[in-house]
Amino acid sequence: MAYPKDLLTADEDLVLDLRPHWWFLAPSVAGVLVTLAMVSLAIAYDAWPPVQLVTAGLVCLAVVMLVWRWLQWSTTNFVVTNERVISRTGVISKKGLEIPLDRINTVFFNQTVFERIIGAGDLGIESAGEGGRQDFHDIRRPNLVQNEIYRQAERLEARRLHLMGEAAAQAQASEPAAGAVSIPEQIDMLAKLHQQGVLTDAEFEAKKTELLNRM
Repeated sequence: MAYPKDLLTADEDLVLDLRPHWWFLAPSVAGVLVTLAMVSLAIAYDAWPPVQLVTAGLVCLAVVMLVWRWLQWSTTNFVVTNERVISRTGVISKKGLEIPLDRINTVFFNQTVFERIIGAGDLGIESAGEGGRQDFHDIRRPNLVQNEIYRQAERLEARRLHLMGEAAAQAQASEPAAGAVSIPEQIDMLAKLHQQGVLTDAEFEAKKTELLNRM
């Protein structure tokens, strides 16, 4: 089940929406295969009927556990957006965790040799929140997820700095320049220059008209 888009904010974009790695299902699949092999052996060797019934019951139990595990897999989301890291789990009741990108300090990942081969691993996120460090298991390609989280955090910081710069520029443009001379004061200065003979009658009238038109 994909992460619901209606849970995102207006300016939020979905970057990664991951289910657990298929290795999450491997133990349950192995349980079904083992119990099927036990039933096959019981039938092949004509085992005592109660033994065959027990092995058949084990198969049914293993299948039920596999279905439940698959439901857990399909309802688990590890999401990275351009603002948050989100974890959401639960088949019937839901459990969620959100970590804002600007509160993330460090992202760790851990892989065994086998996990590196199959592309799985664990991810740890250390943040400035109350939880401190959160660990997430069976993450697909955790090294790439780590890089993406850092990339989105840098882009978020760049967007905020850009918006702050635009807001500062707009505020500066909306404020009158400090020490600006008003139009009446400029006309008085022109009159003094005209009286002193610096400006001719035509120059004075032209400048005066220009200033009056700007009022």
